[in-house]
Amino acid sequence: MKSILAHSIVAVLFGITASAASAQTAPVKLRFGHAHPVTDSQHIAALEFAKKVKERTEGGIEIQVFPNNQLGNDNTMIAGVRGGTIDIETSGNPFFTGIVPKLNVLDLPYLFDNMTQVAKVLDGSIGRSLLNELEAHQMKGLAFWEVGYRSLANSRRPVNKAEDIKGLKLRTTPNQAHIKAFQLLGAAPQPMPFSEVFSALETKAIDGHENPPTLMASTKMYEVQKHLSLTKHAYTALIVVMNKAKFESLKPEFQQIVLQEAANAAVFQRDLNAKSEASALAELRKNGMQIVEKPDIEGIKAIVKDEVRKMFVEKNGDELLKAIDALR
Repeated sequence: MKSILAHSIVAVLFGITASAASAQTAPVKLRFGHAHPVTDSQHIAALEFAKKVKERTEGGIEIQVFPNNQLGNDNTMIAGVRGGTIDIETSGNPFFTGIVPKLNVLDLPYLFDNMTQVAKVLDGSIGRSLLNELEAHQMKGLAFWEVGYRSLANSRRPVNKAEDIKGLKLRTTPNQAHIKAFQLLGAAPQPMPFSEVFSALETKAIDGHENPPTLMASTKMYEVQKHLSLTKHAYTALIVVMNKAKFESLKPEFQQIVLQEAANAAVFQRDLNAKSEASALAELRKNGMQIVEKPDIEGIKAIVKDEVRKMFVEKNGDELLKAIDALR
């Protein structure tokens, strides 16, 4: 009986130990949400990020990606990350500027000269300092990916010059820089979540919107828009954020892997967008969109650039802008 009892105790203890070991080695499962379709570079980059993190942690972290607003629109997902109901999400920089006003700097019209400057700013000390501002709001900024250079599409007329924008009802982001710029141009800016844009265009509630051609192609905006003008009036960064407490609960080596692979995915996605732009324009043209390739950008810039920068400086000072300008 003593032998049987001893074996029983050993078996129970072994089972408890095995269960504990299993619990310790169980993968950390994270939910990652975004607003764009599976054909968009955001989703492709998110899948690449998830794949690399899983490989480098040897299965220690598994990231499931939820595209196309499955976890809610941009504002809902950001709130979810802050509250801990969503682990990771990515939204355009304008959706964070109400939380961290300094981020408005990235949305100023004609801020960047080229993609080299973009990378220097977003991937360097300026970008990291801006991401760190999110920590006071329960979010860990992992990296800046991209929405890209925004151009103007509408269903009413070609936009060749600044005067052609007057009177257009345009969906913008909720960012004050975007809103102010289109007010200066005489348009009627109407902020709304990206998930509502297609139906608003379809029902003629708005005349147009401004987004990169790659996004217009992936969301089939050509079905409800006829005119595209390559104004490239602003660059929009995409911020990848993680719930701060969840990030800090990871092992230090896992934290580093997540940060490194988020940064690697940024380079991957920007490269993907650069390669896809020509084919996106070809697809839009093939499906009936009329494209103004060389609008009067200088005329548009003369109206919006200095005035919107002045608005930012009045609220936030000019130190950040000077640092960005120094990287031209």
